[in-house]
Amino acid sequence: MKQWIDRLRQERTLRPEELRQLLTGCDAETLRYINKQAQEVALRHFGNKIYIRGLIEVSNCCRNNCYYCGIRKGNPNIERYRLNLESILDCCRQGYKLGFRTFVLQGGEDPALTDDRIEMTVARIRQNYPDCAITLSLGEKSRDAYERFFRAGANRYLLRHETYNESHYRQLHPAEMFWKHRMDCLWDLKEIGYQVGCGFMVGSPEQTVDTLYEDLQFIRKLQPHMVGIGPFIPQKDTPFGEKKAGTMEDTLRLLSIIRLLQPHVLLPSTTALGTIHPLGREKGIQAGANVVMPNLSPVAVREKYKLYDNKICTGDEAAECRHCMARRMESVGYKVVVNRGDYH
Repeated sequence: MKQWIDRLRQERTLRPEELRQLLTGCDAETLRYINKQAQEVALRHFGNKIYIRGLIEVSNCCRNNCYYCGIRKGNPNIERYRLNLESILDCCRQGYKLGFRTFVLQGGEDPALTDDRIEMTVARIRQNYPDCAITLSLGEKSRDAYERFFRAGANRYLLRHETYNESHYRQLHPAEMFWKHRMDCLWDLKEIGYQVGCGFMVGSPEQTVDTLYEDLQFIRKLQPHMVGIGPFIPQKDTPFGEKKAGTMEDTLRLLSIIRLLQPHVLLPSTTALGTIHPLGREKGIQAGANVVMPNLSPVAVREKYKLYDNKICTGDEAAECRHCMARRMESVGYKVVVNRGDYH
């Protein structure tokens, strides 16, 4: 199996049967080997630098009813909130003082966050912080809306594709959501000029080796600038509340495979990975990831942004998150750097 990994590193390609073996027949030694190969590739392109993004969870209101998501419209056991413009700008002020040069505005598809409101928010952040990157992760919008946000100053957009298999997509989402629209959004974002991020949950219900192979082929085709993957973690108030969670081992394996397929991609080690293992984020970095996203959201709302259960860092102040992350990265030989960390 090591020869397949070596070929993957050299040729950036993987056959379906090789992926199947890596995901189903990979022992601990082979996992360490592929993690090491991916780590070497990341170090060659980025050194020991880890880019930080300041995450601002702007709203937990959502019009959608995705079966896996704790902030789905149909969840009655959640206290909804929505940050106003001044609260968002205050998060940016704190973040800027702490060295963040990328702000990530993430939220549900909140009907009250109109295109006008998002455009105004982006414009104000751009006006106040011209040297920073602005990333949006606010779901599916029209092409016109994406163009408006881009003109206002947004640089990046994160929109997980969740799965490239249309049948699998229908197993994760209600009938009023469409796989084709998700794909159209991603291509629109890329054509407009955003640095684009896609991604998927590892171990999502009904996921198979075949659907994962399709995901990896789609990533090769789209050539995104960022890929966000993390383990599926059930949330008790969703239809998938009793489903089995994804594993750290599978997540680390896929992080490494993506790094070897796409050496230059920006690859986060996610909070979800840190949730299923105390050293999950560090292990993600050692498997080829090079981005972390400490939380800048007000402490008062963090517990309410429940995409999944047992989320970590909900009680930490922004400065705690920032300095804790720096210490964690230093513990495994990496250094958090203060710059935008653009894709090159």
